[in-house]
Amino acid sequence: MSEDAAAGVTADPGHAPRAESARDLAAVSIAALGVVYGDIGTSPLYAFKECFTPPHGVAPTPANVLGILSLFFWSLTLVIVVKYLTFIMRADNHGEGGILALLALVSAERRGGSAEKTSRRALTLIFLGLFGAALLYGDGMITPAISVLSAVEGLGVATHALDQYIVPITCGILIALFMVQKRGTASVGAVFGPATLVWFVSIAAIGVPWIIRQPAVLAAVNPVHAVRFFLANKVHGFLVLGSVVLCITGGEALYADMGHFGKRPIRWAWYFVVFPALLINYFGQGALLLARGNAVQHTFYELVSGWMLYPLVAIATVATVVASQALISGAYSLTQQAVQLGYSPRVAIVHTSGEAEGQIYVPEINWILMFACVALVLTFRESGKLAAAYGIAVTGTMSITSMLFYAVAVQRWKWSRKKAAALVALFLVLDFAFFGANLVKLQHGYGGFFPIAVAVAVFTIMVTWKRGRSELGAYMLGAALPLDMFMTDVELTKPHRVRGTAVFMTSNPDGAPPILLHHFKHNKVLHKQIILLSIQTRHEPEVPVAERVVVRDLGHGFYQVTASYGFMQTPNVIESLQCCHAKGLAVGEELSFYLGRETLLTTGKSGMARWRKALFAFLARNARPANAFFRIPPNRVIELGLQIEL
Repeated sequence: MSEDAAAGVTADPGHAPRAESARDLAAVSIAALGVVYGDIGTSPLYAFKECFTPPHGVAPTPANVLGILSLFFWSLTLVIVVKYLTFIMRADNHGEGGILALLALVSAERRGGSAEKTSRRALTLIFLGLFGAALLYGDGMITPAISVLSAVEGLGVATHALDQYIVPITCGILIALFMVQKRGTASVGAVFGPATLVWFVSIAAIGVPWIIRQPAVLAAVNPVHAVRFFLANKVHGFLVLGSVVLCITGGEALYADMGHFGKRPIRWAWYFVVFPALLINYFGQGALLLARGNAVQHTFYELVSGWMLYPLVAIATVATVVASQALISGAYSLTQQAVQLGYSPRVAIVHTSGEAEGQIYVPEINWILMFACVALVLTFRESGKLAAAYGIAVTGTMSITSMLFYAVAVQRWKWSRKKAAALVALFLVLDFAFFGANLVKLQHGYGGFFPIAVAVAVFTIMVTWKRGRSELGAYMLGAALPLDMFMTDVELTKPHRVRGTAVFMTSNPDGAPPILLHHFKHNKVLHKQIILLSIQTRHEPEVPVAERVVVRDLGHGFYQVTASYGFMQTPNVIESLQCCHAKGLAVGEELSFYLGRETLLTTGKSGMARWRKALFAFLARNARPANAFFRIPPNRVIELGLQIEL
């Protein structure tokens, strides 16, 4: 998702805006607030409170309050500042970040090495990356639910008469949020950054008075308080990390949204706005507990009182909607990348802006997320209970990101293994500590299993689709005829040629596609001009238009066209054919597209399990039709049926 236009900063479609002046940098940094920091910015609504809530919360004694605050301060410093902002963001794939972009970076490096030595290790990394991406879908379902619910719960702090309306209001807000997605983010993007800026200023403003009243709370900066906390609470103290991690749940967004804004604006927004505001608010909540102890029911909303509570609830609700929007758009982008990299069936990808290529809408994902979010709210009904399902997905993805970072540092940057291992070991100590503390949530109801179940389901779909497409490609390769043999046959038989251009899409540039052979066998004619079109996805975010197509003249009116796209772009066949004009191939307007409609049978001899064959066949039947996905005019498509045994 791109909010460049919202910030008033010009940029090339799909690329991070260039902040060439201080004014531009400020504008892009403010725009980044709403998209990049919406998740981590709304964590004060529930993160600190959960550390003192049963079953794993501790008593709000002064020692525990200072210990928890110290853990918050050093978690934000070590994980966000050191890990993500300093090191992980250096591992960019042509400016793009995110776990699939990192996986593509690792895969591209692997393709250039020795397959025998790296195949098993590379396969492990690929599986880890895919599972990390699958975990993000669970996060995308939980974050909107817990964020909006925790904001609306402020009404219950104001008056218990509104308690019965909290869940319906939350569901209404979530449904409305998902219903407007098809309009695109451009219409609401202008308020994203400024609204989140108001939120950060507000949470800092309500925290300052309490710090002034209890300045002793600032001692929590000393890590000794965190050490004493663990020594005093032992195992119980370790389990509290399952709630402490809620303060860093937006860390992956820093990396995933890097391509939309660039590294510098994201870092500036953090150091000048986000980090100070978060610390002031958390320390303010700690000061509130030092002053009132067990009398505090909600550490965030009780920072204010009286009439001030209602505008704070309104501001919090807007902030959580913005945070939810960022996660939803992230799920769209992740799905687009998965489709392009061959790990997901084709889905409808609607571009909601003619200027910013990154603004997309995926209806299938939108409705799945809406159903899941509403179901979560209706099931758990309280943000505290929903927090039991939160954390596992985030910490799992963080751990996998660290492992992939090691591979990039060693293989691509040529770091020594000792240097890379020392740094990544520090990251993993933190990641595994948070992940281990969250695993305990699996023992308390079914909430903790939710993100795991979602991740397993998505991961199964990804690897099954990839394996199925591989088997299908092998079948097509075996059924294809070498191009030189086919061209020799055409030269000898001299078939009747009809006017116009026929386009045959093929995944194998070196052979005559089965659909062409099928057509030639039954119809006995060929068009005067025939284009064998292959769509390839590169392991980079975007491919410039100037490099879009490669044209090879095969003779006898045959042309081989290879169109390349990045994993963050959606292929457009008509656009690709138009690019051929610059390469000396005049396509004309009389176009006919020949596509294969495969009927998959599970009775073949491929190595896939029977249930995976059935799953792949089901996914293939329900995938977006090729003509719709590749934006081929439907009135120019001719489909020929093929039966294939897997």
